[in-house]
Amino acid sequence: MKNLLAALVGTVALAMAPVAMSAEATKELKMAYDADPVTLDIHEQLSGGILQLSHMSFDPLVRWTKDLGFEPRLAESWERVDDKTMRFKLREGVKFHSGNELTTKDVKFTFERLKRSQDFKAIFKPFSGINVIDDYTFELVTSEPFPLLLNTATYIFPLDSEFYSGETADGKKKDAILKHGNSFASDNLSGTGPYLVKSRQQGVRMEFERFADYWDEESPGNVKKIVLTPIKENNTRVSALLSGGVDFIAPVPPTDLDRIKRDKDSQLVTMSGTRIILFHMNQDRVEAFKNPKVRQAIAYAINQEGIAAKIMKGFATPAAQLSPAGYQGHNESLKPRYDVKKAQELMKEAGYEDGFTITMMAPNNRYVNDDKIAQAAAAMLARINIKVDLKTLPKAQYWPEYDNRAADMMLIGWHADTEDSANFYEFLTFCPEADSGAGQYNAGNYCNPEIDALVEKASVETDMDKRADILQDVEKRLYDDAAFVPLHWQDLAWASKKNVKIEPILNVMNFPYLGDLVVE
Repeated sequence: MKNLLAALVGTVALAMAPVAMSAEATKELKMAYDADPVTLDIHEQLSGGILQLSHMSFDPLVRWTKDLGFEPRLAESWERVDDKTMRFKLREGVKFHSGNELTTKDVKFTFERLKRSQDFKAIFKPFSGINVIDDYTFELVTSEPFPLLLNTATYIFPLDSEFYSGETADGKKKDAILKHGNSFASDNLSGTGPYLVKSRQQGVRMEFERFADYWDEESPGNVKKIVLTPIKENNTRVSALLSGGVDFIAPVPPTDLDRIKRDKDSQLVTMSGTRIILFHMNQDRVEAFKNPKVRQAIAYAINQEGIAAKIMKGFATPAAQLSPAGYQGHNESLKPRYDVKKAQELMKEAGYEDGFTITMMAPNNRYVNDDKIAQAAAAMLARINIKVDLKTLPKAQYWPEYDNRAADMMLIGWHADTEDSANFYEFLTFCPEADSGAGQYNAGNYCNPEIDALVEKASVETDMDKRADILQDVEKRLYDDAAFVPLHWQDLAWASKKNVKIEPILNVMNFPYLGDLVVE
């Protein structure tokens, strides 16, 4: 694995941008995240880190607003043609970092690549095709009426088709999507976004430079250069901000919120989150996990409220389901069910009173206090005689293990890519199906066709009240079946120097729009 990751290290090959630079873009930003992007191929992995990169170096067709509405980006307008067709008009004169001009051929190339991406194809399953009308007009077509077409369009970041076509000097296809591998797209980037990637040393440092030919002349952003340093350790990351070593950090750990508030030169921005943190129980690896009473026992043994209070320091909302408040599927009747005695009774009824041994894996730099959460859960399971062999890994090493379902219980966090409940189910609880991408992140190999059918029904229901009823029923069924172990919705926190105006560019999706950042 070290050799595989080492292959990703190095300087990024890019076409040079024109030398002209807006007079306003003169500032430099030093920022620290808990980890850096694991690849430059934005179709290789569906994750928060990759989507953050996407909004720095690419632009979507449409973009989420703070109130979860839509604003035009590369698509300047759109209109509904019929209940299965939406017509989009592209902005004219938009250039890629390579100098190539954006046209509908790039959108078509991107759409077709997304449809074959292991991580994205499930999102685009409702789409039957794309119709190119002319160089700047195209239509997205779905096989059935689809209530979330614009939601999905926020994840179409047009790629430079000419840049990513053809073969490399050693005969490799430039458009190949290679999971956790060394491909042309994983090391080279040409987008339409505000920042070019100038250099990259995996796990050490990334440098971005503002694209002189960036199309958005109305952007208030005045940052010419961004240096991203991944700092895994929470305390070290916060100390870097307070000492002046960096200007902007994320995430801010719950234990350091007051520390930043007390600093006269720093500012803290927080908001309620929609990312669910949960454990999967792999039924293909552990026979006992096929028994719903065992899964229910584990759900009763985990103290969500205790984890939120003690480990997350109150900076999380205990969860009993996937859908947070405000999502259509959120079911108010479902509550956390911590009860050790009940858990022990269920283990006895299932024939596992003496327990058994399992393996557990979790990342240690992807979610807030992820390693500590896993340690606490392992200790809680010991109370029902389940002995846990726990292993935690850095994010870059964890995702390949997750994809390989390498442990009996695995931790994951998920933010619904479409800001809709159905996205949780499609990726986390659907019966796994490699061809369609359904259940791509269902590391429990849980499968309930009746529940999947309900989600499919909701996916073509345009009456939003009826759709909400269906999705809330799905949450209740998953809860009763203990399909997974929900922990909490992770709150969000960022911090910066006071002259770095981060509040306007932040959102609940945790995709900072850094192209619009103003540094005073």
